[in-house]
Amino acid sequence: MSSRRNPFEELERLFDRMGRQFEEASRSWETDYPFDWWSSDFESMAIDLVEHDDEFVVTVDLPGFERDDVDIEVTNHTLRIEAEREEATEEVEEERYLRHERSHEATHRSIRLPDEVDADNVTATMNNGVLTIALPRVESEESRKIDIE
Repeated sequence: MSSRRNPFEELERLFDRMGRQFEEASRSWETDYPFDWWSSDFESMAIDLVEHDDEFVVTVDLPGFERDDVDIEVTNHTLRIEAEREEATEEVEEERYLRHERSHEATHRSIRLPDEVDADNVTATMNNGVLTIALPRVESEESRKIDIE
């Protein structure tokens, strides 16, 4: 009796090996300096956008950031949020860092708003790393019928 080889075994091993190598490479992309741009802003700044009758409410998770670390800007139909913090640490000579990653963190996100907002009356609050932004809608003008001459 002859034993038959599965023709797809070698292909499966190849795909497994490629998957492991891609996972290892993607982990280094997220932490190594030349590939910082590769990691997604979506991972670092989770956003909820809720529509109410008279306003939009944006809720943003910014754990570890303080109120003074965050800048909010509203222009046209775009909400832009930037958060940046630098942790001041005293270098102690007798300590040897094996890994030192907590020195600087920055993130940003732009959201296209579905309707025009009153930029002068936007309010924002921050509590325990959760930023809440209320964006009042602009009263839209009533449409009127235009007669063709």
